[in-house]
Amino acid sequence: MTPNLAIVWYLVVAGPQGGLTTMPDFFDTREECKAAITEYQKEPAPPGWSINCIPSASPYSDEGDEGGTDDGSAG
Repeated sequence: MTPNLAIVWYLVVAGPQGGLTTMPDFFDTREECKAAITEYQKEPAPPGWSINCIPSASPYSDEGDEGGTDDGSAG
């Protein structure tokens, strides 16, 4: 079976000290993500802060578990 892979878009906020954080929700399309940025930019942001749309693999992709299983045996 071929794995299904969907791209979703996350908002990533960068702070003036170099820190990054990803917002907990995601967008199905880049346009939705850009609309959120447009709404964010209606209020002036503090100097040094930025926000971007970053693509990532969907948490719903059917990739399966590549790791081994832990059966509790020592080896």
